[in-house]
Amino acid sequence: MQGVPVLPRHIRWSAATAAFQVEGARTADGRGRSVWDTWVETPGKVVDGSTAEPGPDSYHRWADDVALAAGLGLDRYRFSISWTRVQPDGSGPGSAAGLDYYSRLVDDLLTADVTPFPTLYHWDLPIALHEAGGWTARDIVGRFTDYTELVAQRLGDRVENWYTVNEPAMTTLEGYAIGALAPGEFLLFDALPTAHHQLLAHGHAARVLREYGALAVGVANNHTHVLSLHDSAEDASAAAAYDAIHNRLFADPILTGAYPELPGIDITMPIVDDDLDVISTPPDFYAINFYNPTTVTAPGPDNPIPFEIVPTPGAPVTGFGEEWPIVPRALRDLLIDFSRRYPNLPPLIISENGASFPEPDTADGMIDDADRIDYLDGHIRAVGDAMRAGVRVDEYTVWSLLDNFEWADGYTQRFGLTHVDFATGRRTPKASYDWYRRAIAKNRE
Repeated sequence: MQGVPVLPRHIRWSAATAAFQVEGARTADGRGRSVWDTWVETPGKVVDGSTAEPGPDSYHRWADDVALAAGLGLDRYRFSISWTRVQPDGSGPGSAAGLDYYSRLVDDLLTADVTPFPTLYHWDLPIALHEAGGWTARDIVGRFTDYTELVAQRLGDRVENWYTVNEPAMTTLEGYAIGALAPGEFLLFDALPTAHHQLLAHGHAARVLREYGALAVGVANNHTHVLSLHDSAEDASAAAAYDAIHNRLFADPILTGAYPELPGIDITMPIVDDDLDVISTPPDFYAINFYNPTTVTAPGPDNPIPFEIVPTPGAPVTGFGEEWPIVPRALRDLLIDFSRRYPNLPPLIISENGASFPEPDTADGMIDDADRIDYLDGHIRAVGDAMRAGVRVDEYTVWSLLDNFEWADGYTQRFGLTHVDFATGRRTPKASYDWYRRAIAKNRE
């Protein structure tokens, strides 16, 4: 049986899910429509033609998920709150049924001695707000602030730890720039102002949450360690450009109060008055979702983009193929780079880390997902190496507690520590579930 990594000091341990990916019950109790409802109903947008209904059906089976979290011995469970369950149209009064669901989930987690760690926004933008401009329009900041207050009013007496916005980089780059995810816009560099509106929404939401007693608030950003394909000045420039767009555009405003220069890109961010002061209000932590490094090279002469993403030479891959190379040391290097780049860096949280691999639709007994165990083992050890190099990391989170609906890839990718039979909802812990449970227990000794 494979051993487990031991970190140099105690940290908190977590696992994560997201509302649209696990809840199902798309029309239950007055839930509204989001951009992802439109996406899955559009032919050709999801690889296997599936929808998120019922998926793991966590809206009805939340108690099963709480039991799985408690069985792991988690310190915290990261889940997201569906904006369209709380405000079906993205404005107006809150839905009592929707808020009741999250209140029950919070209570059951606390009873199980697992700290609830909700995310306010994990991509499920109400369709009415998208039709009014979505994240391209400044008005959405006020709508998100109102939504935050509704949630805080109901849950703030029991929830002290919050993520505001999940992966604004992916919403901007894949949702608005190249149309690979909902809402499917193809604005290229004109999508970059959506980054500002998401970060500003985070800043205003953080202030509201603290007014309701929150002790720890932060954003969960997707970050990648950027590698150059060749040891050349041209590839170094390409890597710097990609690093600025994927990493620094979303971290610098929070951690330094300013946007970075974007090489070769002439975009003015829609900054008004004290926007950057709001965005850079010191966070209680900075959270990083990490899956893989990104290798780039200099673009061809006819390419208007200042970099070209290429496969990472020699790296094994996850179920996503060459798009997701497995290089654990890249997480170590990213964390060390962050600690050097940002002198006032708050404590770090790894808010997502995990991998998908091909697995059967039905589990006849425990699935021996050795590839996932190897992936998690390598990345947790990489966190330990960064900690030994002086980086403060306070928490590590596996994506995901459950197999779920994997956005545009439907049910073709399974990330879970727990296998889900999507025809029956049956949950079967995998070998990685037991391994992670042992890792958590060993690191508490």
